[in-house]
Amino acid sequence: MKASLRTVRLELTEPLRISRSTMAARDAVWLGIEHEGLRGHGEAVTSVYYGLDADTLQRHFGGVELSGYASPEDALEALREGKLAAGDNTPAAVTAAVEAALLDLVGKRAGVPVHQLLGASAAPVAATARTIGITSARQAADEARRLAARGFRIVKVKAGTPDPEDDVERVRVIRDAAPDVRLLLDPNGAWNTAQARELLPRFAELGVEAVEQPVAPGDPEAFGSLAEWSPVPLIADEDAVDLEDARRLAGRVHGINVKLAKCGGVYAALRIAGLLAGSGTELMLGCLTASTLGIAPAVHLADRARWIDLDGHLLLARDPWSGIGGADGVVRTSGRPGLGVEEIGAEESGAGEVAREDVA
Repeated sequence: MKASLRTVRLELTEPLRISRSTMAARDAVWLGIEHEGLRGHGEAVTSVYYGLDADTLQRHFGGVELSGYASPEDALEALREGKLAAGDNTPAAVTAAVEAALLDLVGKRAGVPVHQLLGASAAPVAATARTIGITSARQAADEARRLAARGFRIVKVKAGTPDPEDDVERVRVIRDAAPDVRLLLDPNGAWNTAQARELLPRFAELGVEAVEQPVAPGDPEAFGSLAEWSPVPLIADEDAVDLEDARRLAGRVHGINVKLAKCGGVYAALRIAGLLAGSGTELMLGCLTASTLGIAPAVHLADRARWIDLDGHLLLARDPWSGIGGADGVVRTSGRPGLGVEEIGAEESGAGEVAREDVA
């Protein structure tokens, strides 16, 4: 097997502001794994929060050894057993991208889509949330109307401004502008416990369905106590990175936001889903801002979650890949073998190639 890496810049249609930062673009590292004339693809994106820049991702990708495996099926099995890595410090995003490329390749070799490799017979189809960042009330209301008109049934509103009344007003005008959409709220850990106890009842009155990570991560006991009291379901995100985090929170919070880039991929997500089954804590599938290639593996799991937030590719000015839809508020697998995605092409997509190299 031969692997290659390519780094591209993904520009957003407009800057996305959340409580801790504003992002206008990020780099994506694309991994290609070739074997016997077929190629599988995976993507990892940079993240300031997780301390991952493009050079760090490239370095860790370069440490993943594939040449010792006779087939992608063997390499995928080794990855499932935790034996295919570039050391104990391999970022979860790299593991997830290697897994995605191998799943894509194995699916293409077998002539079946990835969801069938994972045991699902029907092609997943799911309504996805669409994010509205921290912006003016007027802009938020206008965006909510546009999204509802396009078919979106779920809107996720970013919160955590210095003045919480701004968040309340933004949710209020969004509710008025799009009265039929389901609302999720995400302060990204911006509130303290006292603020959360004051604000959560007010957002419940506005019809918010669930709130992600209202308080700063690092105190799961306090989070669990807040969830037990809360009048609106609480979903752990920054507090729930991997299986052990999920184990600590299962049964204590209402939901856990599983992102393949933070937990380590599809099989890691399935282990978390199995742990949560019957616990009273439900699964949310989330994502980072990424291309269709980066979002696609999670779409193949979309029938297993209560909440779907797989809109990262919809925030891009130009998505270099196609195959999962979403512009109408619904993500779906294409039915084609593997991940079912196709690269549009650098010239047509406008994705700028930053670097390219072959790795063993």
